[in-house]
Amino acid sequence: MDDSKLRSFCTAESEESNVLLNQINGPLDLKDLSIAQLEQAAEEIRQFLIEKLSVTGGHLAPNLGVVELTLAMHYLFNSPEDKFIYDVGHQSYVHKILTGRKDQFDTLRKYKGLCGFVKRAESEHDVWEAGHSSTSLSAAMGMALARDLKGGSNRVVAVIGDGALTGGMALEALNHIGHEKRNMIVILNDNEMSIAPNVGALHHYLGKIRTDRHYQKAKDELQHLLNKIPAIGGKLAKTAERFKDSLKYLLVSGILFEQFGLTYLGPVDGHDLEGLLDILKQADTVQGPVLVHVLTIKGKGYKPAEIDSHKWHGATPYKIESGQMVKAVGPPMYTTIFGDMLIELADKDDRIVAITPAMPGGSGLMDFAAKYPHRMIDVGIAEQHAATLSAAMAMEGLKPVYAVYSTFLQRAYDQVVHDICRQNANVVFAIDRAGFVGPDGETHHGVYDIAFLRHVPNLVLMMPKDENELRRMMKTAVDYNDGPIAVRYPRIHGVGVELEADPQPIPIGTWETIRSGDTYAILALGPMIEVAEQAAEVLKREGLSAEVVNARFIKPLDEAMLDRIADEGKKVLVLEESSQQGGFGSAVLEYYSQRSSFDVQVKIMGVPDLFVEHGSIAQQREEVGLTSERVVSELRGMMPRMMKRATGHS
Repeated sequence: MDDSKLRSFCTAESEESNVLLNQINGPLDLKDLSIAQLEQAAEEIRQFLIEKLSVTGGHLAPNLGVVELTLAMHYLFNSPEDKFIYDVGHQSYVHKILTGRKDQFDTLRKYKGLCGFVKRAESEHDVWEAGHSSTSLSAAMGMALARDLKGGSNRVVAVIGDGALTGGMALEALNHIGHEKRNMIVILNDNEMSIAPNVGALHHYLGKIRTDRHYQKAKDELQHLLNKIPAIGGKLAKTAERFKDSLKYLLVSGILFEQFGLTYLGPVDGHDLEGLLDILKQADTVQGPVLVHVLTIKGKGYKPAEIDSHKWHGATPYKIESGQMVKAVGPPMYTTIFGDMLIELADKDDRIVAITPAMPGGSGLMDFAAKYPHRMIDVGIAEQHAATLSAAMAMEGLKPVYAVYSTFLQRAYDQVVHDICRQNANVVFAIDRAGFVGPDGETHHGVYDIAFLRHVPNLVLMMPKDENELRRMMKTAVDYNDGPIAVRYPRIHGVGVELEADPQPIPIGTWETIRSGDTYAILALGPMIEVAEQAAEVLKREGLSAEVVNARFIKPLDEAMLDRIADEGKKVLVLEESSQQGGFGSAVLEYYSQRSSFDVQVKIMGVPDLFVEHGSIAQQREEVGLTSERVVSELRGMMPRMMKRATGHS
């Protein structure tokens, strides 16, 4: 049986087996189900997710791990009156299924389809959006304060993973939550993973808690016994507080959270529905904030995802039976080129250390970590710490390479300015996911880093046109010793050029002309160079001539080339897959303004002042007009009126 027939067979079989799931169109449909029926619904939901995501791709392992937990929450509580806040939001697929969106799963992460994260515009049950980690506790605190100020009584329930709990923002929120003592439930979804295996002292602390389940029982029994003593029981209970504190330290469980001011319950098996319901009911009776520690298995119910939950965190389409992912055929991804080149450089330079905020796989550093484990530093979900750590290591004579997604570097802006650039620390930034990222959508697009980096003193910023130039830029960055330097690259395959065996550094601040032309100059960055060349070829057939420039250094600019373009009277079009407000085009305008070249005509094409939602990268570029057809149209619009008449474009 071929794949298409097998898939059709599996789909038809699953529709027949989804007896309960087909009857669930909202949370109210869960309320009268028995525990056995809820368990059956959990199995149906798992099968539904495995089948649907095999076609669309998406966050499979995280969602398989929270099936029972999400069912228990919707069974016991009352969304949307009760507020469910999911940290990051990539584990909200089950929540979407239970809130009336299961029929839209064929459109998951597709253009104009169902979002892969929580999306407020999709449903009243989605009350908080996030694509970055560690925001849920702050949001929950805000909603609890707002509820109390308005005199409300609804529940506020935050679901946060043990990886996200290592983020500094989450710890700041815990401190405030414990101080305010507002009623809320924090569910710690402890699967021992974020995307990569978790690191750090907090992770090891949670490991200790997993091994001990006796503290809560012992504490409750002590309280019960003391209160039963006639007349003096209450006083004894108060004087026993010191003893109970000693008991905490003796039995480990929940010490940290109770010291923060939260009542700790657990751990509980996150795949035992009856146990989950019991502990959530108990949590609902607690006055003040309570933390429920839930142990789950990431990838639960699909063997390939259980075995390698890192690989299956964010899956591409796959074959259900074999677990083989369907991968696009083509040249290596820029991420792979970066990782391979870093190893080559590290082989020759023992100063090089790689630093990542919990993204060794996504940043292409797994092979580096295997070869140089002592030179690979994963700080956990802590982008700010990673930045300042990098600065200090650079000042001690090392060559730190901070590998980070563009969208996550936003979180370390103050450290980039204050700790790295202000002190002129010789840090190398490897900024992945620059430009549009496709299905992950607006929370993950790397379209703002040029605008928030290029104005900071001391920083060099560059972007390659192809994978070989990325290798040359990595060599440039490692050889550079005069301060911070950054190379940004996209989340796409390379263009297939031959890789030089011994890539040489590029002189800082130099551009290159890809195609000569007389009338126009298109200054393009990265993948936009291909778009510019396509447009120039169309114009050539119309008798118009456009120079295409690989403007590979965003900072510093190639002032000599800009001067030459201005002196030749060319009309300039800047083409960038980044924010046109404050981006590379703004830098060009600023330069011509400082030069008093007020007669130079400059047009900027970039990402306008809006958030572009999920879809394919091609669709996202089409939406904002970053296409060769649109470039041709814009250049025609820049022609003098006499030339338009002569070429038939009036």
